Amino acid sequence: MGFVVIAIIAAVVVFIICGIRTTHKQTTDRMGNSVIRSEKHFRVTKRCFLALLPLIIIIGGCISAIPAGHTGVLTTFGRVEDKVLGEGVNFKLPYQTVIKIDNRVQKESFVLEAFSSDIQQTDVTGSVNFSVDKTQSQNLYRSVGVNYYQTVIYPRILENVKLVFSGYTAEGLIEMRTVLSTKTKDLLTAEMQRYGINIIDVNIENIDFTDIFTNAVEAKQVAQQNKLTTQTEQEAQIIIANTEAEKKVIAAQAEAETAKIAADAEAYKVKVEAEAKAKANEDVANSLTEMLIEYTKIMNWDGSVPNVQFSSGEGGVYPVIDIPIPSGD
Repeated sequence: MGFVVIAIIAAVVVFIICGIRTTHKQTTDRMGNSVIRSEKHFRVTKRCFLALLPLIIIIGGCISAIPAGHTGVLTTFGRVEDKVLGEGVNFKLPYQTVIKIDNRVQKESFVLEAFSSDIQQTDVTGSVNFSVDKTQSQNLYRSVGVNYYQTVIYPRILENVKLVFSGYTAEGLIEMRTVLSTKTKDLLTAEMQRYGINIIDVNIENIDFTDIFTNAVEAKQVAQQNKLTTQTEQEAQIIIANTEAEKKVIAAQAEAETAKIAADAEAYKVKVEAEAKAKANEDVANSLTEMLIEYTKIMNWDGSVPNVQFSSGEGGVYPVIDIPIPSGD
């Protein structure tokens, strides 16, 4: 700032000097002698404004405007100062230089080749979002420069993507884009922290395989789909067969249950009838007397006699002779 003050003072002095004019005028003194007198006076001329031109240049060289989202790295004859200029108008010495560093979120796209664990070549398309830490702008410029993406970010993306892809088979890569992006970001973040670069996101946008591999994958998918269709049809047939079998089992069980119920009912009926008959017989037996028995025998005798008679004595069995009774004729 003192340099600017000195420059202003010097410019004012030069401005005044350039405006002073000396004029010569011939006059007569008291003795009547002719003399030439010199007079100095100040008048603003073009030369006065020319004297201010270096001042304007100097002042202009002391002002640096930093746009929004940027920081200014101040260098003095090539040496990076520790001071970082913020957004807006900043003052510096005329011989100092300001390098503007973009601290906004930046996006860069990349295309590279990588190999899977089963040695299948892939063409990878992706992008990375990053930003530079404002407090580390001067260190990044001092150690890397302004081409930090090409110098440190892109080479590490190449290595990390290849490293991550080598951990998966080609078929595994197809469904793992999110995991691949996350793992690549984690590796890149750890490496970029020492440069003051914040990795916001890494996106694996597309993975292209060779035509041979793509055709093989498509054929495999078709085969799997056909297998799935066949299995579905077989399972449907099995379900139908099981359903029919279950229906038959249920019908058989119902029929057996019905037969059992009918048998139980018949058995119960026989039991009841037998118990009723036994009760009746018991009642009859309880009601019989010797006289009733003899009376029943007499009433039911048809007049015939048996051919054999049993004796309770020693005679045993003896025949009964039917002797006809002569008639009165």
